[in-house]
Amino acid sequence: MISESQYLLLLAAIAAERGVELVLSRRNARLALVRGGIESGQRHYRVMVVVHALFLASCAAESLIRRGQPSSGAVAAFAIGGTIAAQALRYWTVRALGRRWNTRVIVVPGESPVTSGPFRHIRHPNYLAVVIDLACLPMIRGLWVTAIVFSIANAALLCVRIPTEERALGAPYADAFGSRRRFVPLIGTGGMHR
Repeated sequence: MISESQYLLLLAAIAAERGVELVLSRRNARLALVRGGIESGQRHYRVMVVVHALFLASCAAESLIRRGQPSSGAVAAFAIGGTIAAQALRYWTVRALGRRWNTRVIVVPGESPVTSGPFRHIRHPNYLAVVIDLACLPMIRGLWVTAIVFSIANAALLCVRIPTEERALGAPYADAFGSRRRFVPLIGTGGMHR
């Protein structure tokens, strides 16, 4: 469905888009710190940056090593749809958060939680977008090793990141989001399913 050269171009475009995101994130993080923001989770943030950087490199490397087009048309089509949906959810989240969006855990005391956009439905739409992206982007070319390894690494990171973020956001966040699930509305009530 998508050739290796097209896939590598897609990865390059996504890498460029992530670069733009990092510039926006750094700007927003600086603004939050100027407004008195308090940062949490610095240690795991470094690991998260490395994992996400290695993910795109792994997609390219596994594609080049495996050559050919190992995904069936149906799997590739589903993966492309998932990748597009993940990007749309990511942009919706960034738009809803506006100047508050960044890749760090920085909380400005006194600011009310954002409850608009995708936050009307779930607590962590950006993390859901990342989960979908890490599973789907590699499967466009049938790169199941990358999909599995980085999905597991991301799950481990989220087990640290989400509690850190929710603790930092404190009582106002808990009050605003107590009835919303973490990732998928109406499914589960505990742990990572919330």
